[in-house]
Amino acid sequence: MKFPESLTVYGDQAYRGDCPSETSEQVAFFAELKRKYPMLHSIAIHPKNEGKRAKGQFQQLAMDKAMGLNPGAADIVIPGSPAFVCELKRKDHTKSKFQPGQIPYLENCQAAGAFVCVALGYEAAIKAVDRYVKVFMQK
Repeated sequence: MKFPESLTVYGDQAYRGDCPSETSEQVAFFAELKRKYPMLHSIAIHPKNEGKRAKGQFQQLAMDKAMGLNPGAADIVIPGSPAFVCELKRKDHTKSKFQPGQIPYLENCQAAGAFVCVALGYEAAIKAVDRYVKVFMQK
């Protein structure tokens, strides 16, 4: 997986080996966020935009898109000033790939002033949140 130079990546890009699925990483991230930052957990969301569509669901897909479904949306969004926007990939990033629209979505969020990153595994995502809290929430 190639990372655009414009995006900050948290985690070890050289790591290769066994690692949990993105779904498992997502579950672990939200559990750790709840433990470490309960207030942020209470407002954090995972936009459910991915997934295959079965026969007959194309009319529903059109309605979902009309209602705001954005297939490029990042895995983790925490509203704030600025917003925290993170695309979560597997710890071994060679076992992941960017889906269509994800890179432009991240770059547009960054251009709009959000704290944007790609995290390789849930631990890297928590480190990104740690940085976000240190820079933007400590007064």
